[in-house]
This record gives sequence, C-alpha cells and structure tokens, in this order.
Amino acid sequence: MPDSSPPLRHLLGIEGLNAGQILPILDLAESYALLSRSRSAPRDALRGRTLINLFFEDSTRTRTSFELAGKRLGADVINMTVATSSVNKGETLLDTAATLNAMRCDLLVVRHAQSGAPALLAQKVEASVINAGDGMHEHPTQALLDALTIRRHLGTLSGLTVAICGDIGHSRVARSNIHLLSALGSTIRLVGPPTLLPGAMAGLGNGNVTIHHTMEEALNGADVVMSLRLQKERMGAGLVPSAREYFRFFGLNRKRLALAKPNALVMHPGPMNRGVEIASNVADSPQSVISEQVEMGVAVRMAVLDRLARGRRPS
Repeated sequence: MPDSSPPLRHLLGIEGLNAGQILPILDLAESYALLSRSRSAPRDALRGRTLINLFFEDSTRTRTSFELAGKRLGADVINMTVATSSVNKGETLLDTAATLNAMRCDLLVVRHAQSGAPALLAQKVEASVINAGDGMHEHPTQALLDALTIRRHLGTLSGLTVAICGDIGHSRVARSNIHLLSALGSTIRLVGPPTLLPGAMAGLGNGNVTIHHTMEEALNGADVVMSLRLQKERMGAGLVPSAREYFRFFGLNRKRLALAKPNALVMHPGPMNRGVEIASNVADSPQSVISEQVEMGVAVRMAVLDRLARGRRPS
C-alpha cells in the first residue's frame, strides 16, 4: 500500500485538511474494505499498540466500529466507560489526560459533548488523538466514511451536488462533510428550517455551499441526498413544532427523492428516526447505502488508526 503523504499526528477534524491528505486515507480504507470482506484483514499492523476508546457520550455504533477496527489490526483495545470512571467522581478532563498519559497508550479515541475537548486532550497526552465527535464541531471519521461510500458508488467526489437535509445547526456530521466534500470539489446544498439552519453555514466550504429552506429546491438534480437526525439532546425548546410537522416539510420521502438524479444515493449517519427525518420505504430502498456506510466506517477507522500509528513509528 504505497503512500507518500506526510504522517498525521492526530485527527481532530477535517477542516484544514486538503485533498492530498484526505485521498490517501480513502485509498487505504478502500483496501481495508476489500480485505475485511475477504476476512483476510491484517492482524499485526497494530500489534503491541494500545487503543483506548474514551467516550463521554453514549454511541454504541461509533465505539463498536473503532473497537472492531482496532482489533482487526491486532491492537490491544480498552473501552473506558465514563459512567463508572473517575470522571464521574469529579475528575477534570485534564486530570483524566494526565492519568491516560501515565498509562502510555498509543491511540486515544475521544467523544465528548463539548466542542474542542479532543483538541485539548491532544495538547496534554503523548498518544495520537482521534476525534470521534465533539459537541457541534466535527466528526471527521463519519465524513471520511461517507466520502468512501459515495466514491465507491459514483466513482468520484468531484463535481457532485450533495444535499444535506435537516438539523444542520447542531450537526458535527454536517460540518465535517462540508469541509471534506468542498475540499474535493463538490457543491453542497444545505436544507432545513431556519431554526435549525444558521445562515452563517453558507460561509463554510470555500464558497461551495448554498442555503435552502425547501426540500424540493435542494434535491432537484442532486447526486447524493444525506438526511440528518434531529439532535434533540442539543436543541432548545420550540425549534421544531412537532415531529409530524417536521416530516411534512423536511422529511425525505419518495416524492421528494424523485426530484434528485435517478441514481442518487440516499445516506443517513444513523441512528435513524423513521417517519421523522426519513420514510421507511426510502431508508430501505435500493438507492439507500445506509448499511454500507456502517461497513465503510470500520474500514475508514482501520485506515485512520493505521496512518496515525505509522506516524508514531521511528523513522
């Protein structure tokens, strides 16, 4: 797997990365996807390395994906549950960093409700830190697995029109996808109610982002339709009248999907709220690649762990 790109020390976000740094990760992930399907993934790439999953928020899907990725590469994987850790007894984030640093782990996967928490830890520990989602900031591995899934089906990430629908304002997935897709030459249409779609989002993505408030306008001729979960845990009261009203105006149904290109991909980062963000017959349709997104998540995380571990090896 020849790769001449410079090693990454951490993966804290997509913002600031360029195509020359993103594409080698996708290429490596593609090879890991093929190896995983053939059940011949290497078991020694991370042998002797320790990976700690430190999740301050519940996320079975993402944590399991990182755990599986680490184990497929031969790492020693430890899952730290915050509910039973010293953090729950009043320990500060910096004290936690000092404790983890003393354990001399190699790779630290962090998910936290506060934006910037993984970046703060990265300043305090020797391990390579991977942001597994922080507040309303970024979720870089989700954007990478979305990109890999799109490229496998459409053959490119350049020149595409991607409609991202729903709760944009609270979504770290949307921000990371905007940075990644715009860096690789796609146009992004953001659509949602004004209460969930700040106008300032148009300033992201190097001028490749437009704001829309009707699904019909945003989906017309789109190559990819990405539906997002309502982030109820992060929103205040009164932003959405009701789930029924939300689906009426911003739910992805067959009629609206028909406005996109005939082979348009349907995506969702999960977990889905069927009948709220997306209709069941769309989520389960032949155009849906939602299950493949989950599969590509493991491959992308294998690639990220491999690249960061490679960056730590002595030259």
